Amino acid sequence: MRSEVRTAIVLGGVIAVGLAVASIAFTALDSEPASTVAAGVDPDAPQSSQAVDKSRFKMAPDMVGIADYLNTTPEELEARIGDSVVLYDIWTYSCINCLRTLPYITAWDEKYADQGLLIIGVHSPEFEFEKDVDNVRRAVEKHGIEYPVVLDNDWETWDAFENRYWPRKYVADHEGYVRYDRIGEGGYQETERVIQKLLAERAAALGVQAAAAEPLVDIDEFQHTAFRTPELYFGYYFAQNRNNLGSSEGFNPGQTIEYERPGSVEHNKFYMVGTWTNGRDGMSLPDGEDGRVLLKYSAKEVNIVTAGAGVIRVLVDGAPISADIAGHDVDSDTGLITTDEPRLYNVVSAESSSTHEIELQIDNGGGFEMFTFTFG
Repeated sequence: MRSEVRTAIVLGGVIAVGLAVASIAFTALDSEPASTVAAGVDPDAPQSSQAVDKSRFKMAPDMVGIADYLNTTPEELEARIGDSVVLYDIWTYSCINCLRTLPYITAWDEKYADQGLLIIGVHSPEFEFEKDVDNVRRAVEKHGIEYPVVLDNDWETWDAFENRYWPRKYVADHEGYVRYDRIGEGGYQETERVIQKLLAERAAALGVQAAAAEPLVDIDEFQHTAFRTPELYFGYYFAQNRNNLGSSEGFNPGQTIEYERPGSVEHNKFYMVGTWTNGRDGMSLPDGEDGRVLLKYSAKEVNIVTAGAGVIRVLVDGAPISADIAGHDVDSDTGLITTDEPRLYNVVSAESSSTHEIELQIDNGGGFEMFTFTFG
């Protein structure tokens, strides 16, 4: 084999592996709830004081590279970990899959904190604006989070856990061994039974009175639709290996492009209209420029993640969005969405999944940027 051919094959393989790793590294689970990875505790097994062989379990890593602490201090958090059962929740505040888990996690905190459970929210950001402690603090307050939250802005703790997903929950026993691992949404009853079992182990080991068995937290779980549009990314970096931009102009990293309105809209692809700047995380409108986004989707729920000031008029199948499917962030009187902080906005919330063409007409108030569409 000629050397130049051999070199081309090797380089091609390296590039393919690199793209695959990039795709895996930024996986937000906008799909059916992922399967559970159980790390060594059967939540349905009878409770026993018999010693557990922990030789095959990993210890929970130290939290490293933390930029900020909310609801705690470094010294207080280290002391509280001590002999607690610890649930590490790796999340980020604009991720819809993460947000759907929070009612369960905050309920567990309220229910079990006095019994030895410590919940730590490890906030590992997907987008740059999620590194801002003030943005995270607003989200923590909005969602009623009272347990400690640490800002893992450089993903050092994420890497220490060898994690690749949002959300992900690791539960460590009172000696620090990771005994349970859950990827994605769902599995709430199973996770809570694990918490109860590890708290019982802790009580037996410490010689304290175990709490009486309690009913599991009862919260209606979000029901995903079987067939729906996948998550769509507006940033050229995140769109690697999952490019659903239908505009013929395509992605143009770092450039400001005039996008023309398409003659037709293909299913599960989004189309930009107007002047948009192509950024790493998303697409933004230059000051003084308004824009449009077109999409033909299938889902019962549509969300967008945006930053900057803007007013969005929502059209569905060419008409103003109707009240019966308008999302929680659509003003009931005007039918408009006003974006005033970087976060996730709910655009459509219907009873069942269906296919529609949606148009977002954006009046740019300054610094408006689009990051993702997500669906349910």
